[in-house]
Amino acid sequence: MLADVVDYVVGVDTHRDQHVLAVVASPTGAVVAQRAVVASGRGYAQALRFANQYAVGARVWAVEGAGHYGAGLARYLSGRGETVLEAGRAPRSERRLRGKDDGLDATRAARATLASGELALPRAGQRREAVRLLLLARRSAVDVRRHALVQLRSVIVTAPDQLRRELRGLPQQRLVERCSRLRRSNSRTPDELAITLVLRTLARRVQTATAEAADLETEILGHVRALAPRLLDEPGVGPIVAAQLIIAWSHHGRVRSEAAFARLAGAAPIPASSGQTTRHRLSRGGDRQLNRALHTVILHRRLHDPATKDYIARRVSEGKTTRDAVRLLKRYLARHLYRVLNNQAPQMT
Repeated sequence: MLADVVDYVVGVDTHRDQHVLAVVASPTGAVVAQRAVVASGRGYAQALRFANQYAVGARVWAVEGAGHYGAGLARYLSGRGETVLEAGRAPRSERRLRGKDDGLDATRAARATLASGELALPRAGQRREAVRLLLLARRSAVDVRRHALVQLRSVIVTAPDQLRRELRGLPQQRLVERCSRLRRSNSRTPDELAITLVLRTLARRVQTATAEAADLETEILGHVRALAPRLLDEPGVGPIVAAQLIIAWSHHGRVRSEAAFARLAGAAPIPASSGQTTRHRLSRGGDRQLNRALHTVILHRRLHDPATKDYIARRVSEGKTTRDAVRLLKRYLARHLYRVLNNQAPQMT
C-alpha cells in the first residue's frame, strides 16, 4: 500500500478557477493543512511551496480531474519531479451521507489514494494529447452529420408530393448532393420555400461535417502512424479505434498490467453465477469509449476474419451462446492489444 512508502499525500480538488489542497499524513490519515490556490502558473507555484512547507519528506499528489481541470497542475508538478497520481471522484452515496465541499473532496482524494492498492498515473504525452483533441473534434463532426441526416429525412416526409417522390428513392450520397442544389422559386408557396431552404441547409451541413471529419481523420492517422504503427496492422483496427486505444493506454506504466487494461476497457470477467448456473459477465464500468473501440474491432472480425468466425463456431458447438463467445473475444482482444501497445512504449510521446 502507498501508506507504507510515503509520509504525506497532498489531495487536490480541482476546479476551473481554483484548486483546493489538503495535506494528509501517512499512515494516520490526519489532515495537516489545507489551502486554496488559483488555477494558474502562479497558483501552481504556491501549491508547490505549500507542500514544501507542510509535507516535508516522501510525498505524492492525488489530483482529481488530472485530465481536465487539473491537467495544468499535473504537468507543472511532473515537470518539477513531483509524483502525481490520478484520484477518482468519491462515490455519490458517500458524498450524500458525509457532505460535500472542496476541502472535504481534497481530503477524500488524499485518503482514498493513501489506502488504495491500485495507483493510476495521469495520462501524459504531448502527441497523445493532440490525438485526444483531434478525436474529440471528429466525434463532434460525426454527431453533427448524423443529426443533420436524421433531420433531413424527417423534413422529406413532409415535403410536397413531387419533391418527396423524387428524393425518397435516392441513396444517401445522391440525396445529400441533390438537396444541396435545391433552389428557391417564387412560384412556390411559403411552406414549400421553407422546406426547400431547410433541405438545402441541412444537406450542406452534412457535406461540411463530412469534410471536417475526413480532414480530422487524416490528421489522426498521421499521429497514430508516428505513435503506434503496429496497431494499424491488426484486423479491424483503423485510425479512430487505434487513437482511442492510445488515449486510454497513454504511456508505459500508467496501466500496470493487461488485467488492469481489460478492467479499464470494461472487458474484465465478473462472476455472475446463481444456483446451478455458472457463468461470468463483463464489467460494465471503465472507459466506455475504449469498450466501444474493442466492440468495433470484434464486429469487423466477426464478418471478415476467418479465425474469429471459427472461434465463435467452436464455442457455440461447446454450448456457449454467441454473446458469451463475443465476451471471451473481448477479453482476449484487450490482452493482445495491451501487449502491442506495451511493445511500442519507447515511441509513445
